[in-house]
Amino acid sequence: QVQLVESGGGLVQAGGSLRLSCAASGRTFSSYAMGWFRQAPGKEREFVAAISGSGGSQTYAESVKGRFIISRDNAKNMVSLQMNSLKPADTAVYYCASNSGWSTSIREYSYAYWGQGTQVTVSS
Repeated sequence: QVQLVESGGGLVQAGGSLRLSCAASGRTFSSYAMGWFRQAPGKEREFVAAISGSGGSQTYAESVKGRFIISRDNAKNMVSLQMNSLKPADTAVYYCASNSGWSTSIREYSYAYWGQGTQVTVSS
């Protein structure tokens, strides 16, 4: 059974930083791309960042490019999202997801497993 557990969310002032982590279990971690998505109140869930199985390729949404960094540690079955220069518009529930394949994808439907989410609130 695949499990994804996010941690690291919280309340931060605009301009601050947070680091989200996701612990994965139940499948060969390095064989699958991982992604982060977010959902703000009243909005649809949207893609944030993805990283390939090896960690050698990353993809970012335009809205976070240059501010967020996705990384993974295959030895620890962990994926992280370092969020810098946070804005109130980044306020959302952030979800970790495990893809069905090895390559990065921005498509929600290509992710087979999802975590429960962690709240990130950025105050102005």
